[in-house]
Amino acid sequence: MSWDFKNTEGLLKLCSKHDLPISEVMIRREMQLGQVGREYILRHVDESLRVMDVAVDKAVSDPVPSMGGLLGGEAKKVYELDESRAVCGPAIHKAIVAALAVSETNASMGKIIAAPTAGSAGVLPAVLLSYFQEHNVSVETIRSGFLNASAIGYILTRNGSVSGAEAGCQAEVGSASAMAASALVEMIGGTPEQCCKAASIALSNLLGLVCDPVRGLVEVPCQTRNAIGAVGAYTAAELALADAGISIPLDEMTEIVTDVGHALPSSLRETGRGGCAVSPSLCEACKK
Repeated sequence: MSWDFKNTEGLLKLCSKHDLPISEVMIRREMQLGQVGREYILRHVDESLRVMDVAVDKAVSDPVPSMGGLLGGEAKKVYELDESRAVCGPAIHKAIVAALAVSETNASMGKIIAAPTAGSAGVLPAVLLSYFQEHNVSVETIRSGFLNASAIGYILTRNGSVSGAEAGCQAEVGSASAMAASALVEMIGGTPEQCCKAASIALSNLLGLVCDPVRGLVEVPCQTRNAIGAVGAYTAAELALADAGISIPLDEMTEIVTDVGHALPSSLRETGRGGCAVSPSLCEACKK
């Protein structure tokens, strides 16, 4: 039998037919299409998780200036924030730190996992690692989250866009947030349907987000948007687990994101000619 799927509908049919979570369907797909064993895939998953972990630690323990000079040390500042002034709970705090840290590592030419892009690379590790650390779950659990996220990322890439130049930051950080939300739901024990609902909610919450990097660099406002994407993933997961509200089917939401992205003017799609990229104060700071 075939474990391949082209969209959310096909994915959920496989999950229902075989009573399997999204992560297990995804690994069986990769085994079948790649003609490789389970252990081969899990080794690559573990290596990706290791790179994510190192990317966070590197920026927190030894921050360095970014290539453009706009970032450097933000993650450490939040990490060292006095508990009496911290607004968010422990898990969200860890997620914010991790999202900022991976963005800094990326901007300083460090090694990261594009998930799904370099510009949105901080979202998924922020959610996976913060949940793993805060709740002390098993390695198998975080692996399942990673595989789940890869399934959602595949669907979004195949049927939509994860390119800021094509569809704005909603396609980058939005997709990353959707991947992370779905992963979180499975890690907590939600159903495949709830995973897809969380992904759709996360996408809808960032619908229309423009891509406007200052100086054309993946630094500002990209870094803080990674943090917002991670926090949004937690929010979407909680809503989906509670079966709260009506969400648009993920396949429809994927089309909507693409349509909205194509409707954005070119000035708001990574050209540096609109939005935050033309802020007078930021432009002046760049000159210095």
